[in-house]
Amino acid sequence: MSGHNKWSTIKHKKGAADAKRGKIFTKLIKEISVAAKLGGGDAAANPRLRTAMDKAKAENMPKDNIERAIKKGTGGMEGVTYEEITYEGYGPGGVAVLVEVMTDNRNRTVSDVRSIFTKCNGNMGETGCVSWMFDQKGLIVFNTSVEFEKLFEAALEAGAEDVSEEDEQYEVITEPSAFIEVREALEKAGFAYESAEITKIPQTMMKLEGKSAENMLKLMERLEDNDDVQNVYANFDISTEEMEKMM
Repeated sequence: MSGHNKWSTIKHKKGAADAKRGKIFTKLIKEISVAAKLGGGDAAANPRLRTAMDKAKAENMPKDNIERAIKKGTGGMEGVTYEEITYEGYGPGGVAVLVEVMTDNRNRTVSDVRSIFTKCNGNMGETGCVSWMFDQKGLIVFNTSVEFEKLFEAALEAGAEDVSEEDEQYEVITEPSAFIEVREALEKAGFAYESAEITKIPQTMMKLEGKSAENMLKLMERLEDNDDVQNVYANFDISTEEMEKMM
């Protein structure tokens, strides 16, 4: 699983997250509204909504924004019907890429996504071509100021699947069904996490360098910059030394 959180680490180092906070809010509001529409507005009974709200709070989204997004969803989201689609493809060097979108116009979105792949030396693939290379898991990230042995014991006792050190941080992996329970148990035990989400973790990684690494980062950035794209997952690994050359 080494490096599966690589893109998050790279974004943090580049300072890209803060620069695109408005776009992050837009995506989170869409996710909250759809989650509320599909599963109801009670977060205690709707794990997807609860996770989306937690992510919004972690991004310091105002409470009023969250409540409006829930009301929009439970009110039926008149005039807008979002379709959830996952596109699959290959990035530079044959990297496997999954793109999750929410769109009210499938034709526009598939055209935009295909264009982004092409411009960054990648290509769209058939449904199922790379999704088998990823596992859906809960991922809870802690900084290394936490005492690893205590975190390890507490996480496994709470039902976590694995705890490891990756890219100068500690990562707790769970089954999706155990994600909220493990996260809350670790919070109660006094462990403050940096991020927590249900994500797709690649089973193997592909090391990139040079032009392929540059194009892969461009592909990730341009996909995430698209308003219809909610999440992007890929199985690339770029060394710290290679990153320093590009920054």
